[in-house]
Amino acid sequence: MPAAILPALTSAPISVSVLTNGEPNQHTYSSLQFTTTSYPSNCLHFLRPEQKIAEPTRLLDSVQAKCKLKVVIVGAGLGGLATAIALRLKGHDVTVFEQAPQLLEIGAGIQIPPNSGKLLKRMGIMKHLENQTVQPERISFRRWQCGKLIGITEFSPEFTAQFEAPYYVVHRAHLHSAFFERATELGIKTRLNSRVATYNEDKATVTLADGSLIQGDLIVAADGIKSLARGLVSPGVHSVPKYTNFAVYRSVVDVEKIKAIPEIAWILEKPGLNIWVGENRHVMTYTIAAGQSFNMVLSHLDTSDPSTWGKLDVLSGMRKAFEGWDPHLTTIIGLIEETVKWPLMDLGALDNWIGPASKLIVVGDAAHAMVPYMSQGAAMAVEDAVGLAVCLNRIQSAQELKFALRVFQSERIKRTAPMQEASLINAMLFHFKDGKEQEARDAAMRAEVEGKHYLSTPNQWSDPVTQWWAYGYDAEAAMEARWDSAVHHLMVENWKSIA
Repeated sequence: MPAAILPALTSAPISVSVLTNGEPNQHTYSSLQFTTTSYPSNCLHFLRPEQKIAEPTRLLDSVQAKCKLKVVIVGAGLGGLATAIALRLKGHDVTVFEQAPQLLEIGAGIQIPPNSGKLLKRMGIMKHLENQTVQPERISFRRWQCGKLIGITEFSPEFTAQFEAPYYVVHRAHLHSAFFERATELGIKTRLNSRVATYNEDKATVTLADGSLIQGDLIVAADGIKSLARGLVSPGVHSVPKYTNFAVYRSVVDVEKIKAIPEIAWILEKPGLNIWVGENRHVMTYTIAAGQSFNMVLSHLDTSDPSTWGKLDVLSGMRKAFEGWDPHLTTIIGLIEETVKWPLMDLGALDNWIGPASKLIVVGDAAHAMVPYMSQGAAMAVEDAVGLAVCLNRIQSAQELKFALRVFQSERIKRTAPMQEASLINAMLFHFKDGKEQEARDAAMRAEVEGKHYLSTPNQWSDPVTQWWAYGYDAEAAMEARWDSAVHHLMVENWKSIA
């Protein structure tokens, strides 16, 4: 019998709290032989005393690193600051270098799915977002020309309990400020107007544009999709991001303007995401800034050269791109006073994130930039941060960095490459032209709208298997398991070599 399930076999009475007339009572079940399963199943879920969101007990209360490293982080975006916070929580000496003269986040809304939300809570970041997030009740997929409901994802209390965190949306600037506030709280040094000009991976140094030489034990490049470091760890054409021929208009509308028009005010009645989908285009909307602003992301096919966009009338181009769509939607689009047009770039899955001397590693968009159609780009960077902190916490000396970084890379590539793929799959699913594939997609999502049970759906936010893969993943626990597996494998190989 597998050792993993031996603790579950017991004749000792097990006390379980249940509700009777709304009041908790203690009942003892002396016949329970199993309280957990060694396989993926929720069949014993009902025996859990309560469906509470797990408290953040891992990163905040964990043992400090035995080998304290001096870590140089390049880039003070979400990925760079997340990495700095996770490493500082383990006791490492961290300095962040940012080329911009001041910290400004471009964009508007951003989503915080549960797989990153539970990590942000453990890292002490969520407390800095109080009264700034919005917790949507559902995602509603709609037909492009009439707004007919074709798919639903419910963010129920059960969803929150299963995945240990709610699904949040927030203004990107508020999220970035929360990261920076937490970093400052932990004593992390952030140097602005400090552009890295060159890397010396062999010596773990960076040279700034002003000639300053910065020395560390490890350099973490979180320098985004235009990463300079990526070409050093993964040289070649495949490491160059490519324009996808899709672009997005990002805009924010004052909710008071929407409330003033009765025909469209319904969209503000309950917090939620609405997605209109059509041929080669879709629009995603939701409220941010504690419900005070209405975020809009309008995705569309555009094969023109992005370098020419500055010469265009962006507002008129945006409105023309969605002519003939749902009148409720076009009315809201008509309220947009300014917008930014953004090219969507894609980076193929890299097979290596680590420099030859194992003193440089890329993370976040520098390692796995993806189109935003799964809303997981920032979440993957947060997972990177926590995973790296786990691995560096296990080493005894800097000489073990190579092994630690290899373990980190193996787990993170296994996670991020499929997420890049899932994002591209959503691009396909959202953008079917009216016809056979579109009709089959809508029919396959009908059970969501009708409130019927389903085993699969093209809606990846609702598909049961995809949900557990995307939101049930715990980057901290997964990296700990990967580390233990790697150490076990190393011990077996060493034993074989001397046997």
